[in-house]
Amino acid sequence: MLKHYKTLSGHQNPVYALANSDQEEIFFSAGNDKGVVEWSLATMAFVKVKMPVQSSVYHLHYYNNQLFIGERSGAFSVYDFKEEKVTIRINAHTKPIFNIQTVKSKNELLTTGEDGSVAVWSLKDFTEIYRFQAAYDTVRAIAISPDETEIAFGCKDHLIKIYNLADYSLKQNLEGHTLPVTSLAYHPNGKYLISGSRDAQLKVWGLPTYKLLQTIPAHLFTIYDIAFHPTLPYFATSSQDKSIKLWDAENFKLYKILSLEKAGIGHTHSINKIMWSNNGKFLISTGDDRKVMVWEIEN
Repeated sequence: MLKHYKTLSGHQNPVYALANSDQEEIFFSAGNDKGVVEWSLATMAFVKVKMPVQSSVYHLHYYNNQLFIGERSGAFSVYDFKEEKVTIRINAHTKPIFNIQTVKSKNELLTTGEDGSVAVWSLKDFTEIYRFQAAYDTVRAIAISPDETEIAFGCKDHLIKIYNLADYSLKQNLEGHTLPVTSLAYHPNGKYLISGSRDAQLKVWGLPTYKLLQTIPAHLFTIYDIAFHPTLPYFATSSQDKSIKLWDAENFKLYKILSLEKAGIGHTHSINKIMWSNNGKFLISTGDDRKVMVWEIEN
């Protein structure tokens, strides 16, 4: 299913963020290094430090030839690939930014983080359109439904908050986790929302009602990320327990555990971020051990 393909080294500090680009072979990573690193999947090697940053990076998001960099300082920067430079840096929040997403249908950018507020920005000129308080403490995760009608926020107070994307009105709160919600993802076809938490459980919420369908004791510690494969019926999870797990997206059967213990190769510390390459051939993982690992999917 998945096997180790390459370990990319070069980061000197923990890594928290990954992002693909429009170019199939290029991706980016960032963390406590004060720089965003560009890598090539074609050569499986470091390309260059794409840009310096003023504080640690907790999130990267790529959209429409621009890379959005969310910093510990509460600022975000926009790197424009056509102009090959940072075009703007905005002091968006008073505390660290943990997540950035784009609402394509509305041409809007969303930022959120430790201050619990969600800021809505115009992608035309990066003026602030709206701001609301989703929680009184950290919001770590954002997931947007495939049809872009709803948005889910994973909060430190154990709640998942569902908002209508049309007007950012609160639709409902989902209660189920006993500890902070740290990861969220909608099924690509909109069948369900899946959440991961510091309680080490995955919860599956059926759509459109968000009824709790299943609770899976998935990991030993915090589940930091959930990533659906772009074309195949799988999703992967990564955890503070140093493992990556591959699951069936239809029946939630566990297919594979990628860890030092099980596979003989893997991360030695918390795995903070995972993502699939654009073509779905590779799963990329990174974390506190400063390594970027590439896993190949075997058909």
